[in-house]
Amino acid sequence: MSKKYKVAFICVHNSCRSQIAEALGKHFGGDVFESFSAGTETKPEINQDAVRLMKEIYDIDMEKTQHPKLLTDIPPVDIVIKMGCNVVCPFLPSKYEEDWGLEDPTGKSDEEFKHVIEQIEKNIKELSVKIKDITIVKRDC
Repeated sequence: MSKKYKVAFICVHNSCRSQIAEALGKHFGGDVFESFSAGTETKPEINQDAVRLMKEIYDIDMEKTQHPKLLTDIPPVDIVIKMGCNVVCPFLPSKYEEDWGLEDPTGKSDEEFKHVIEQIEKNIKELSVKIKDITIVKRDC
């Protein structure tokens, strides 16, 4: 089997959406790609509402497996997914890039958080299918 693509989920602070995406990438796409998250700045910890809801919904403890990271803390990647920064998003070299344009749920209700988490799950599953298709095409060439 060919090597797994490396996917970076990036935003400015690497404390909420990108951390959720890294965790869900490992959970739903781990057989297809490697997940990383990073930002141009970091907060001292992952957003505690995100931590609580990810434990509640998926039984994933992000604090055990992840921590806030800078762009320079992750390996070179093949694919960059921007979360939707509403300012200038960070730049990271890659072969492919998407901007998911997600609202930051920090400080909002659990319902709004869950909506963002559901959208990230949907996007992760779609990305996994895209990467599987690319891998199949590469093998057939």
